[in-house]
Amino acid sequence: MTVTQSEAVEERATGTTKYVGQSVDRLDGPAKTTGKARFSAEFPYPGLTYAAVVHATISRGRITAIDTAEAKAVRGVVDVLTHENTPPMKPVPKGIPTSMNAVFSAMLSGTSVNYLATDEVHWNGQPVAVVVAETPETARYAASLVRLTYRELPATLDFAAEEPKAEPQKGGLMGGASTDKGDAPAALAAAAHSVDLAFSTPPHNHNALEPHATTAVWDGDRLTVHDSTQGISGLRKHLSQRFGLPEKRIRVLAQYVGGGFGGKGSFWAGTLLAVLAARATGRPVRLSLTREGVYHTVGGRTPSTQRVALGAGADGRLTALLHTSVSRLGQVGGMPENITGSSRHLYACDNIQLRQSVVRLDLLSNTFMRAPGESIGSFAMESAVDELACELGMDPIELRARNEPERDPVGGKQFSNRRLVEAYRVGAEMFGWRERDARPGAMRDGRWLVGMGVATAYHPQMLMPANATVRIDAAGKVVVQCGLHEIGVGAATAQAQIAADELGVPLGSVRVEHGDSDLPQAPFAGGSVQTASAAAAVVAACAKLKRTLLGLARRSAASPLRGRRLEELEVRDGGLYHGGRGQTYAEILAGAGRGHAEAVIKANMLGFVAKTVRDTRRYVKAASGAQFCEVRVDPDTFEVRVSRWLGVFDVGTVINTRTAESQLRGGIVMGIGMALSEQTLIDGRDGRIMNPSLSEYHVPVHADIPRIDLHCLNEPDPISPLGVVGVGEVSITGAAAAVANAVRHATGKRVVDLPITLDKLL
Repeated sequence: MTVTQSEAVEERATGTTKYVGQSVDRLDGPAKTTGKARFSAEFPYPGLTYAAVVHATISRGRITAIDTAEAKAVRGVVDVLTHENTPPMKPVPKGIPTSMNAVFSAMLSGTSVNYLATDEVHWNGQPVAVVVAETPETARYAASLVRLTYRELPATLDFAAEEPKAEPQKGGLMGGASTDKGDAPAALAAAAHSVDLAFSTPPHNHNALEPHATTAVWDGDRLTVHDSTQGISGLRKHLSQRFGLPEKRIRVLAQYVGGGFGGKGSFWAGTLLAVLAARATGRPVRLSLTREGVYHTVGGRTPSTQRVALGAGADGRLTALLHTSVSRLGQVGGMPENITGSSRHLYACDNIQLRQSVVRLDLLSNTFMRAPGESIGSFAMESAVDELACELGMDPIELRARNEPERDPVGGKQFSNRRLVEAYRVGAEMFGWRERDARPGAMRDGRWLVGMGVATAYHPQMLMPANATVRIDAAGKVVVQCGLHEIGVGAATAQAQIAADELGVPLGSVRVEHGDSDLPQAPFAGGSVQTASAAAAVVAACAKLKRTLLGLARRSAASPLRGRRLEELEVRDGGLYHGGRGQTYAEILAGAGRGHAEAVIKANMLGFVAKTVRDTRRYVKAASGAQFCEVRVDPDTFEVRVSRWLGVFDVGTVINTRTAESQLRGGIVMGIGMALSEQTLIDGRDGRIMNPSLSEYHVPVHADIPRIDLHCLNEPDPISPLGVVGVGEVSITGAAAAVANAVRHATGKRVVDLPITLDKLL
């Protein structure tokens, strides 16, 4: 069952919102701070063994020999698994999959490699053997003793060299279709004012606090997997396909995940090899990737080259908008990123041309990474808009306001909810934008050059079907069951707040069960999808439960609720009331001789798809915002320090102000890292990642981050459940551009190649 927001309102008893919109402590806080929360590498099993991965040291070729004798001789080694002695998994489907499970499995496979079933090497770092031992130290040591001999083959590794050979992108999960509206090249040539800039962004790697980890246990033909995944139901489908088991015999658990950011949204080698090793050895196996192992086996963000060309009249109104990109895929997988996607929606223009192309290299496949496509695409587009403002001598906020569209620029759809102009107006007042001297290099604080920059944040919003069960017992305790994921964002707390308000019960009486594939299915935790999608199911389940309870009450001739309809009632104080008369849920259950009541909601897929298609045809729905950044630049060394930040966001209804602000701040911090320090360095000779650790891959630390102020407009989206849009992705978009624009204001230098390092300013 899927209900629209308006339908849910019609079915709901009225009540006072008590918890939604408040700053509520995360319900899992005590468990995490006391160590009671268990992550995937912390579940004990009798006879548990530990696995370590042996990685290939060439970028392309074949294994001609493997010497495992020395490794096997180490005391405590259980086995060394290679392609020569391991029963293979079923391969990732090629061609047209014949079932929905196979479609999903192929779509979210990290790579198409069938690990330990081939002598082929497709990238430097590919797993080519697994050592299983009684302790993790033994496994790692023995893995270092495995000797491999290769026959190397020519490899394609240089992104810049292959860029001229890029082929048009053919769409994919994240979009990417070419767009032509009017004649953008001709309009650009005729424009009174124009800018035409080339940008580049480097590859980035995932660095979640918890490296990927899996504990796999076989019990006959049943499989239990504890995994740090963002998609438990999808992983179960994938394991079913790869190991030939019915889904009902597989249980995936991920109650707590130490950060995901997209890196745990696909299904990577570590998970599959743990399950494979457990099957091969007949013992429970735990495989925890090292930080370097994550770099070798889990994809990251693609590098890109981009061109943005803008034409405008003297009044600043855009007459031409061109945005093209080239990104990278692996030879054995990867998803094209929708780099130019946001440029379809941001600015009113009669002539728009968007193109996306890809090259394939002998490197590990790229994958989802917070706002994939939009994060790097917004850097180029919003930097170009700022440069056009400089060309015109116009305030960059005013330029954006003059080009704010009334309808979607490509296709003419309505915006379901868009308050970008308001976000800029509010932000300019809060940030003190009027104090900005527009002249580059004119503002100083002592010896430091001061710059102020802005950029637009934008991320599309989706919904996915979700199921939920809500149960209440005679003591008034509520249990919400939903297979959602707690990846550190407070997801369970948000759903508890929603259920507490919907039922009119204290928040402390609500418990949310999550992170288990045996629970009602929920969507993956990514794309700012989970909160709104799960909320729709929880609201519907609460409405159904209240109807059930009202039905029980009306059976009693003495009930003050007899003859009442649900929409006439108020939910409060743990019950249903009309005026001053009513009953608590406990009284209703006691009167009916029931110990509990529950409601089950299963998504109506046909209804969900039909509504999604209707909404998609009529509306463009997205989270958006205005990023304000101030930097200080040393005029001698050109050290850049971000000194102030303000983000003003239109993200629909905010369920929990504390967790929402935490999400928004996190995205901004990642955006600052993208702007100033983060890049994966790849040796062009052999495809080796040269900085696979946090000592060499520079993520921001506390000293790099200023106070980040946030403001949410908190206007409900009219076509989303409870008006929720989502906060997980939007705040990284525009962030790198805001930094670059502030640096341009401080120094007069436009940096078009990320990260903004000293050498690019000297």
